[in-house]
Amino acid sequence: MPSFDEVLKEAGEFGRFQKRVFFLLCQTGITFSFLFTSVVFLGQAPASYWCRIPGAAELSERCGWTLEEERNFTVLPLSLGNGSFSGECERLDIAWDASRSCGCPLARYGNHSVGKLPLATCHENWVYKQPHSSIVSEYNLVCGNAWMLDLSQAILNLGFLAGAFTLGYAADRYGRILIYLLSCLGVGICGIIVAFAPNFTVFLIFRFLQGVFGKGTWMTCYVIVTEIVGSDQRIIGIVIQIFFTLGIMILPGIAYLVPTWQGIQLAISLPNFLFLLYYWVVPESPRWLLTRKKGEKALKIMRNIAKHNGKYLSPHYSEITIGNEEVSNPSFLDLVRTPQMRRNTLILMYAWFTSALIYQGLVMRLGIVGGNLYLDFFISGAVELPAALLILVTIDRIGRRLPFAISNIVAGIACFVTAFLPEDIPWLKMTVATLGRLGITMAFEIVCLVNSELYPTTLRNFGVSLCSSLCDLGGIIAPFLLFRLAAIWLELPLIIFSILAVVCGLLVLLLPETKGISLPETVEDVELLSSHFGKCGKKRKHQDTNSYI
Repeated sequence: MPSFDEVLKEAGEFGRFQKRVFFLLCQTGITFSFLFTSVVFLGQAPASYWCRIPGAAELSERCGWTLEEERNFTVLPLSLGNGSFSGECERLDIAWDASRSCGCPLARYGNHSVGKLPLATCHENWVYKQPHSSIVSEYNLVCGNAWMLDLSQAILNLGFLAGAFTLGYAADRYGRILIYLLSCLGVGICGIIVAFAPNFTVFLIFRFLQGVFGKGTWMTCYVIVTEIVGSDQRIIGIVIQIFFTLGIMILPGIAYLVPTWQGIQLAISLPNFLFLLYYWVVPESPRWLLTRKKGEKALKIMRNIAKHNGKYLSPHYSEITIGNEEVSNPSFLDLVRTPQMRRNTLILMYAWFTSALIYQGLVMRLGIVGGNLYLDFFISGAVELPAALLILVTIDRIGRRLPFAISNIVAGIACFVTAFLPEDIPWLKMTVATLGRLGITMAFEIVCLVNSELYPTTLRNFGVSLCSSLCDLGGIIAPFLLFRLAAIWLELPLIIFSILAVVCGLLVLLLPETKGISLPETVEDVELLSSHFGKCGKKRKHQDTNSYI
């Protein structure tokens, strides 16, 4: 009875069939990156806004003022009389009536008394002036409500976390392609509801659900791809990240051309419905079918793969086996019970957390630093393209540990230097910040690979899932840390990022090097790994390189 890997080798490990499926499913990376980073454009801060005094709207209509004239008449004189008053988060604690003069409604108070007028905190009636609408102006997420913008991104990441566990379990139980298609449908439907949400509560609920389903699409698309290729081709997990980067480069173009946040939301959500067409061209994972005792269906798919690859599958194959079955009920204690496993687990959890927090923090920072947001966002995305290339060039030549450590340390140093560069040299500040983005992107992608190589076969899937859940936790914290600390000092988040990244780089040096070492099969094999070659170390013929899911 042949093994699945033997049959796959005969049918073609990465032929035309797999390349077609790979290309189709990689489009999911583009739409997932839209969802992952869209808050930068959905939540653009208004160019200017102020709090409208009660009755000012009626007076403005009677006098025929433009918005700019209304502000000049009702806010600017008060700002001149009271230097601490900006008009954004406070207003005059008075109500106007129709008897006010259209020429200068504050004239009756005089210059000296204007500064002594009572003020009240603004809770509604903000007036916005900006080229693009956003959820900030739609739901009044300014002043005392500014933290709600942070909440909207944290809720999305909470959805990612929930999706990783719920849909990850569902994909193992009910099938990869079924959950993928349902997730695509869910992202599309929830995205439409988000665009037309009548209030912020509904917006948050369906943004959470969009995160749940979005994680389902990203997770299952990777799993399907990696389960229909040979072991030597699983490094394509790194290549999938390139499509994520392409999405980041496309998003600013969409945001620039679409004038409203609702339009942007629809533009990034509707393409998910196109993926439903994959029902007819992307098969179920034959590996999964074998784990569910559906060998006949698996063999039928394998014959179809061989046919499209121009191969011939021996007709005497009537049944396929699959080895290396996972432990049915692994627990967290299995990951920390022994010294080397405990060290690996804690360092990898910190690395996932740090990579996600810094990556999302640097992406969202582009929305608050000024400059040309669309161009800066495009450039920051384009710089991620070399990251995958550098990884592919280095990891099989100089190993995993050194590039992993250096990328974190470079990101940390770049963040620290950027914080203290003068604003009057914007090109230099942008260049150094971009170097930090490149470094943390490499670190984010390498941790996916290293995580899978440092756990034994019996705990590999569970270990990667558990450690990568810290990625979503970092994403939940990132917006609060960025926006709240930036309110104190714009560059303060960069200082925090630099400390976290450098510490991560140093901790990574404590991990064993896995280049040229066979994948560990048991916990004992992990314990025998040294910094270079352990007693169980031997040249690895096959490499399992699961990517971030």
